[in-house]
Amino acid sequence: MTDAESLHAAIHEEVALQAYDASWSDRFVAERDRLLALFPLIFVDIEHIGSTAVPGLMAKPIVDLLAGVETMAMARSLTEPLREAGYTTSAEFNATLTDRQWFMRCADGHRTHHLHIVVQGGPVWTRHLRFRDALRASPVFAARYAALKAELAVRHPTDREAYTSAKTAFVNSLSGDD
Repeated sequence: MTDAESLHAAIHEEVALQAYDASWSDRFVAERDRLLALFPLIFVDIEHIGSTAVPGLMAKPIVDLLAGVETMAMARSLTEPLREAGYTTSAEFNATLTDRQWFMRCADGHRTHHLHIVVQGGPVWTRHLRFRDALRASPVFAARYAALKAELAVRHPTDREAYTSAKTAFVNSLSGDD
């Protein structure tokens, strides 16, 4: 499958939320350790983000990794090495991004991991961790987010972009971008 075909399939893949699965944490650790072994001097840190990083929260079963590097030039230089390591991406999409690079891993025709490469300690890094930590710290916020996600999954069952976009205001309210 080409990168363009992979991206098209990802965008139009059904938004299927699942109950929290404790194995998501193990899948994060395994992939983090694999990436750190493959690129020992590149990643400053790798964090588990997204809904799979919040115990008890329903989620799409895709583990999100936030990988910190020193510069965006370093992030951009990883495209081919990450492809060789089993990731795919959209060169066109990544070319539109100034503050991150995005990759995905698939198995059996479904996404298993998203890799977001950003400058460690920069605004995107901080925003993602602030949001994750707010959900982990507050059952009320986590419940509100779960309800929003469930509603949006029904409203946008095959439009990942619309689903993600519709969550933006809530995410920004908890990550300090409001």
